[in-house]
Amino acid sequence: MEIKEKLGAVESILFASGEPVEIYRLSEASGVDTATLSSMIKLLNERYNDCGSGICIKKLENSYQMCTREEFAPYIRKALETKKSSPLSNAAMEALTIIAYNQPVSKGFVENVRGIDSSSVINNLVEKGLVEEAGRLDVPGKPIVYKTTEVFLRCFGLSSVSDLPVLAGQGEMNFDSDENQQKER
Repeated sequence: MEIKEKLGAVESILFASGEPVEIYRLSEASGVDTATLSSMIKLLNERYNDCGSGICIKKLENSYQMCTREEFAPYIRKALETKKSSPLSNAAMEALTIIAYNQPVSKGFVENVRGIDSSSVINNLVEKGLVEEAGRLDVPGKPIVYKTTEVFLRCFGLSSVSDLPVLAGQGEMNFDSDENQQKER
């Protein structure tokens, strides 16, 4: 398979999926090794930039996804007549921050840090697709733990949670996640 055909295969897979495609799966399906795949994605994005395309390919942790460019969002909204999504409340941003920096964590952990019941806030974040269940703790009651999603990464323009900015005073504060607390017990 020549380079044009491989580029077309990668592009077609990402377009048809509409969702993030894990790198190993994209590599396997297109017949392109993972090292070359990164270069091909870069080449495709350069092509899109050169012709002023409204699409791009983003890396989300261990996946790639074909997306529309942010600057075209108003046109897309207008065409699809979607309502402007409501911004996250301060409580939701606070809970999301706690989850993002300490994941995976339980509702109890979030409530302990916030000092207030956070069930409805976390349920709202799950509904918006920003957090998801990540299993259960091995303690009585087996509480559900939560982690951020690829939607979270995309919304905040991150490739992975390791790209989160350092919090002011983070060196002084040390929230132990539920998993760390379990190891200490």
